[in-house]
Amino acid sequence: MTPLQAMYGLWDAWFASWILAALWSARASARPAVWSEAWRDALGLAGAVIVFSFSAPEAGFGEVFLARVHAVLLTAMWMIPTPVAWGLVGLTGAGFAFCWWARLHLGPLWSGFVGRKAQHRVVETGPYHLVRHPIYTGILTALLAMAVLKGTAEAILGLALVIAGLWLKARLEERFLRAELGAEAYDAYSRRTPMLVPFAPRIE
Repeated sequence: MTPLQAMYGLWDAWFASWILAALWSARASARPAVWSEAWRDALGLAGAVIVFSFSAPEAGFGEVFLARVHAVLLTAMWMIPTPVAWGLVGLTGAGFAFCWWARLHLGPLWSGFVGRKAQHRVVETGPYHLVRHPIYTGILTALLAMAVLKGTAEAILGLALVIAGLWLKARLEERFLRAELGAEAYDAYSRRTPMLVPFAPRIE
């Protein structure tokens, strides 16, 4: 098994477990407009598809041009030594572990969508003491490891799109929770805790 194969295996296992665990979630009592969240999710999903894509252009109009562009995008810009590659696999596992720590810590307050649950509150303990959006941090850590291991312009572009999508979704979530839970409580939390990068200075 290669490091890349192992990394894909970790992604498959995490995704399957994450979907199954969606049953363990309380119903939302309030949500922002669906479209306001959907286009942000679409941006992140498009980036993820690009990172994981191994597709080649199909025959037809513009075949030669597309083949050349795709070859440039899929050409690795650096070579990763095998021990470092396995270290990136470990980083992927650490990212998923951070995601699960956050999800277990939230319990039924977790949701795959932006929303407020009954008895919702500002959670400031566990991983939420380190960052305000630890699940996004874990996903981005695992995706960063994938992009570095692949080392292609396509993977870096996809990573950038996912970062943009999750950052925009995090901002939407924060505006919604600030309005629903009280600006004073949430603003105090955001002043103490960085958004996505642990121990980062707050510049927002």
